[in-house]
Amino acid sequence: MVKDFQEKLKKYAHLIVKVGVNVQPADTVVVYASVDQAPLARLVTQEAYQLGAGQVIVQWNDDLIQKEFLSQAAEKYLTEIPEYKKLEAETFAKERVTRISIVSQDPDALKAVDAKRVATYQQARGKALQPVMEATQSNKLRWTVVAAASPAWAKKVFPELDSTEAQVDALWEEIFKTTRIDQADPVKAWQVHDQKMREQAAKLNQEQFSALHYTAPGTDITIGLPKNHLWEGAGSFAADGNEFMANMPTEEVFTAPDRNRVDGTIVSTKPLSYAGTTLIDMKFTFKAGKVVDFSAKEGQEVLASLLDIDEGARHLGEVALVPDPSPISQSGITFFNTLFDENASNHLALGAAYPFSIEGGTEMTPEELKQAGLNSSQTHVDFMVGSAEMNIDGIREDGSRVPIFRNGDWA
Repeated sequence: MVKDFQEKLKKYAHLIVKVGVNVQPADTVVVYASVDQAPLARLVTQEAYQLGAGQVIVQWNDDLIQKEFLSQAAEKYLTEIPEYKKLEAETFAKERVTRISIVSQDPDALKAVDAKRVATYQQARGKALQPVMEATQSNKLRWTVVAAASPAWAKKVFPELDSTEAQVDALWEEIFKTTRIDQADPVKAWQVHDQKMREQAAKLNQEQFSALHYTAPGTDITIGLPKNHLWEGAGSFAADGNEFMANMPTEEVFTAPDRNRVDGTIVSTKPLSYAGTTLIDMKFTFKAGKVVDFSAKEGQEVLASLLDIDEGARHLGEVALVPDPSPISQSGITFFNTLFDENASNHLALGAAYPFSIEGGTEMTPEELKQAGLNSSQTHVDFMVGSAEMNIDGIREDGSRVPIFRNGDWA
């Protein structure tokens, strides 16, 4: 058993509500959690009420039940999302609820399910939940994604350990370490980290590069950046003016690319857990911003389904910089979970851009955002591309170049 586990779990719950979503008096807090994470969900609920939350709503999920539904439900239930779910999404968006997602899924939970059925359901669900997803992506509400250890996920990360208990303990130890729970004052440690990341983002904002040029084994790609783009690091600010931490852990500074100015080839450097399947060794070729060719050593069919979700799924919505010496990268662990693996590596995202990644973006119409170069889509899927061999140059308007990354670290 992890030493002082209950004490650490309580500190973690406090960090999630205090720093993660910064609960304010009278907030409606919605917690999404797996049924096997009830102990953490209860502590999060308790901590949220102690900070003055008006009400806490917990929405449970379960890998096995979801697998049965996607495998066996009649076709119409994959495409017809119930009206009450659509109304709920509209209500959550309108009331700007505070959202906490606790992820603990088995990376291979849906491996045996027909990829087309999974894609059909995800497409319909994405459309139905669009109001709350748009409010989230625009930072109109406060939100965070955090992790919890589960047996199936821990087994995937630590197969060499000889018992389920040892695997789960090892994963919890990593979660506590990367979220700074092992430090004397985790809240203070996050404030220091937040400031450091802000300074890095400020330097990039000052430069206002026209494009970034990535080179690494198998990768040679130029990614345009829109005019007045904004880099952001660690914390974000919601429409109510309160800061929150969208991901814990986080080691990235990120912005939106110009959806129309991406040219070249890029390869993934870590597995991607998506739709209950693990995608390995992906390769993408872009022309004028669009994926024109792609492949994957494992998960080709699932990748094809992802790219066919809508027109925006073949364009990029995020570009994020993470130095290879980041703590998660140096752990040498592949987590098979985007929340962690994206913070070990430079990454890109297929799909929707965050409107706050451009000056005045949260007040722009969808058409204005598109004209500014920001991508829109029902999906947003990060994939990892960084390594210790990656170099990145910033290209200025006049064509001159500035080294940003050399050998996987800030230049």
